[in-house]
Amino acid sequence: MKGTLKQILLITDGYSNDGEDPIAIARLAKEFGIAVNVIGIMGDQKENAHGLNEVEAIADAGGGVSEIVYARQLSQTVQVVTQKAMTQTLHGVINQELKQILGNGEEMDSLPPEKRGEVMEVVDEISETAHLEVCILIDTSASMGNKLTKVQEALEDLSIGLHSRTGDTSFAVYTFPGRKHPIEKVMDFSPTLNRLNKLLSKLSSGGMTPTGPALKAALSVMKESRSRRRVMEHEDDQLFG
Repeated sequence: MKGTLKQILLITDGYSNDGEDPIAIARLAKEFGIAVNVIGIMGDQKENAHGLNEVEAIADAGGGVSEIVYARQLSQTVQVVTQKAMTQTLHGVINQELKQILGNGEEMDSLPPEKRGEVMEVVDEISETAHLEVCILIDTSASMGNKLTKVQEALEDLSIGLHSRTGDTSFAVYTFPGRKHPIEKVMDFSPTLNRLNKLLSKLSSGGMTPTGPALKAALSVMKESRSRRRVMEHEDDQLFG
């Protein structure tokens, strides 16, 4: 099985307060085969429960993974969430294939242990070899001000942690709210995040938290990326065919 695993990784403290419902947009992304993963960052003070509930609801609607952490724990968490989301996505794909092969009543959990182990080996292999595209969406609204340094450190660690994969990995980084648009491009799709420290050091926080419009714009970025890749693959086929 070859293909591309596509993820939006939303890093926020969960206080969406402007524009469309982010849960509805996450549900739409899932329909396009794009998982929406959310890391909710807590400060050192007690946070608004509504914001943290929103984090879980967005990821659930987007078929992704959510984690809620203190800022100081962020570096470890971004890698865990990205890897868990790849495995979860592949489980979904394999379950769909099993239903087609074995009938609607069959899923991976219903397989005998030895067969389930074989399937998990395939999942692990595909996680290593599939093309991974991650659009990282960073909340830079006013409430995130004192957390952005930890976000920067975490994303550098993410790049290092995924560098050992045998499959291609590409990252794009956007922030929200943008000055004129819902999101602001920090970095277009690239195999590494090694320039990110210079780019993110220029960020400043402020403004509302339009999480829904930002997710909608990130979804458009991912769909455009898919179209560009198809064109490039077609050109390669013509060149080497």
